Amino acid sequence: MQRITTSGLRSWWAWEGRRQGVAALAGLMWAMAFPEPGIAGLAWVAPGLMWHAAAGLGPAGAFRTGYVAGLVQALVSLRWLLSIPHPAGAVAGWLALSGYCAVYPGLWLLWGAWIRRQATGDAARPWREAAEAHASIPWHRRMLVPLGAATGWVALEWLKGWVLTGFPWNALGVTQWRQVPLVQLAGVTGVHGLSLVVCWMSVALAGAGVVLIARPKDRWGWMAEVRLPLLVVLACLGAGFHRVMEDRRDERQRAPRMLRMALVQPAIPQTLLWDPAERGRSFAVAARLTRAALGMRPDVVVWPEGDFGLDRDRFASMTAEFSRAGVRWVFSANDEGSGPDAGRTYNAAFAVGRDGRVAGTYRKRRLVLFGEYVPLANVFPFLRHLTPIGDGFAAGRDPVTFDLDGAVASPVICFEDVFPDGVRGHVRPGTDLLLELTNDGWFGRGAAQWQHLANAVFRAVENGVALVRCTNNGVTGWVDATGVVREQLGERGDAVHAEGFVTVRVPVGMGRAGRTFYARHGNVLAWGCLAATCWITARARLGRSTSS
Repeated sequence: MQRITTSGLRSWWAWEGRRQGVAALAGLMWAMAFPEPGIAGLAWVAPGLMWHAAAGLGPAGAFRTGYVAGLVQALVSLRWLLSIPHPAGAVAGWLALSGYCAVYPGLWLLWGAWIRRQATGDAARPWREAAEAHASIPWHRRMLVPLGAATGWVALEWLKGWVLTGFPWNALGVTQWRQVPLVQLAGVTGVHGLSLVVCWMSVALAGAGVVLIARPKDRWGWMAEVRLPLLVVLACLGAGFHRVMEDRRDERQRAPRMLRMALVQPAIPQTLLWDPAERGRSFAVAARLTRAALGMRPDVVVWPEGDFGLDRDRFASMTAEFSRAGVRWVFSANDEGSGPDAGRTYNAAFAVGRDGRVAGTYRKRRLVLFGEYVPLANVFPFLRHLTPIGDGFAAGRDPVTFDLDGAVASPVICFEDVFPDGVRGHVRPGTDLLLELTNDGWFGRGAAQWQHLANAVFRAVENGVALVRCTNNGVTGWVDATGVVREQLGERGDAVHAEGFVTVRVPVGMGRAGRTFYARHGNVLAWGCLAATCWITARARLGRSTSS
């Protein structure tokens, strides 16, 4: 019995285990391409390793391989969930969300294995035979394989942003958030365009390596897959560099008015924000920083998302100070509904004018699953015990704009800036800036804050508008329309998490908002990839039926 078991393990390791080991390595590389540590170059390798690690496997084995890669990637990149100050819910959420996210790369490799089988009619085979079969494909057909793989990747990545309310966090293209010329592609295609280019190039590079291994004497055949994606990458870099230079030239020539904004970061730990006994202390920190910021004579003072101890009396004292200083104020607080909304509580942002009166209210539209609402809580009441939020919040309905000293700002709250289509609905002609109020104190001090910033950068580029971020504990500052972080509180490391404020100067009146192709037309590329994936699937199936 022992001999049979050992033999079985050896057989499994020789047939599938090594590939899953490569897939796990690819998943780790994929995770490390995101902040932190943010080694962007690894993203150009990981998808290709995954795709070719599954070569020769049947659909079930390919799914397992993709699931392993996706699980490793999610467990590592989402490790910040363990910092949520609710241990049982943190561990359960980390494991459940990671397990769910791993399904998509599993489906990607399953789809790839199924397409291969339909095309060749062969059963599963050793990797060396699969490599030889890949190298024997005529070069003009082989160069289309990476592009087809990339369209499937983008189709599934986009669907992940919609299914079960959506979780578009950390699309593959987000890994390139610091590559400013390349990021400009998002103004045309959205972030999924970068995912397409990165995945396409990655699978092509890995395919070239496979050809070199299978046919080491073939000096030029391996280049067939690399030529086209390389040309596309170079074209994107050139066009992106031109757009950045054009944007800078336009800003110098037009000399826009600068809106001075003081962004307050109280850095109150999440456990203290929940504690009623600490409300006075939280307010004292925010008020002290605000008074120091008023000394810089800003046009607007912004507080982040969170309950910083504002009650009726404290609100009155703060509005009196702002009125005396002639400064506008934007803050976040719970909003109790009235009339038809009676009994509902909203996570809201408020704009206060120079006269001390509330001039605008925005109610958050996209709520955090298990962070702001519990699905099916009425059917399964025990689910409420997995989170500290109780009955949670209701969702708002429509975007709004705030008038900030003549500048038109469209507020978003918390992780709403992660949803490309949602943010696109907030930007209209005449919008000067997106104003993001977020907490990020839920996750301690780590990768979550930098990943949030990296995702948010693409909303600025997609819509051609500046993005101002005010966080309780994260990266507070502003991003221009080309995705460059112009000013921020502190530098890398713990300084970005410290309490303080930063006064930024944001150009307004440029009239750029909504002019990008993406802002006008939305996810055309993602829809195209979904259609192409369906066409590839149908063509493979019909081709197989005809040959039979």
